[in-house]
Amino acid sequence: MTTQTAVVRVPGTTANLGSGFDVLGIALKLYNRVAVTRVPRRGVRIVSPISDEARAGATQMVEEASSAFFRKTRTRAFGWDVSITGDVPVARGLGSSTTVLVGALAALDAIAGTGLGKEGVFQLANELEGHPDNAAPATFGGFTASAPAPEGARVARFPVSSKVRFVVLVPGFEVRTSDARRLLPSAYPKADVVHALGRVAMITAAFASGDLGSLAGMFDDRVHQPCRTPLIPALPRVIAAGVRAGAVGGWLSGSGSTIVCLATADAEPVGRAMQRALPESRLHVVAADASGYRLERPRP
Repeated sequence: MTTQTAVVRVPGTTANLGSGFDVLGIALKLYNRVAVTRVPRRGVRIVSPISDEARAGATQMVEEASSAFFRKTRTRAFGWDVSITGDVPVARGLGSSTTVLVGALAALDAIAGTGLGKEGVFQLANELEGHPDNAAPATFGGFTASAPAPEGARVARFPVSSKVRFVVLVPGFEVRTSDARRLLPSAYPKADVVHALGRVAMITAAFASGDLGSLAGMFDDRVHQPCRTPLIPALPRVIAAGVRAGAVGGWLSGSGSTIVCLATADAEPVGRAMQRALPESRLHVVAADASGYRLERPRP
């Protein structure tokens, strides 16, 4: 059997954007590459270097992706190896697991010639993850708002100006999504729900219109960030430092631990201020990714 390889570049994402819990997301110019090679044996194997702890979760994820792909496409299953490389850190709230899932599904689609395309890859990734806030921007790029519907998740996508910068502060510690979700209450006061609805509407309208100046003050949240602050105690002071230095606003990225501020002017002072508030961290200043995942030519 002729070996076939597909390489997919997938952007990392920042999700929630304050009160847009499981709904809003943005693709970032911070990438992972997922290389899938068809092999003459059964099963899936991760062939890139990975810690033992991370391998267990990643192996389960790619095995579930494999089963779902072949079931959905009614294609005869084949074995494949997967290599994962890139700059999206694990368990930091930047959609690392989504890059692997979306990349693997897109690569399998390319190798098997099943014609899922971006819409099909997104819908399948959403079925597997259960919430589309990372899968939508990783697939389509830009700013996305997404919601479940009877026929599958719906996505509204809007471009993000290339002049906007996202100041991404990555702390030196992990926060697992499962741990962060356990901290959320089972019910919310009506006032907090109304507050969240207003914030999500205003944030979406700002990105849809391009009037990003109207985002000031709209990232304050009562849905998940206050509950998760015990896991990231520096969150309020990092965001406050970024805003004082000129950021429009900031938020906890996904379930953390990464904190993101949005800058429409000079991003360097924002980054310096954020890092002073949390010195043991790494800083990335990036633009939004406009296209979502992309199939690349395999390197010889």
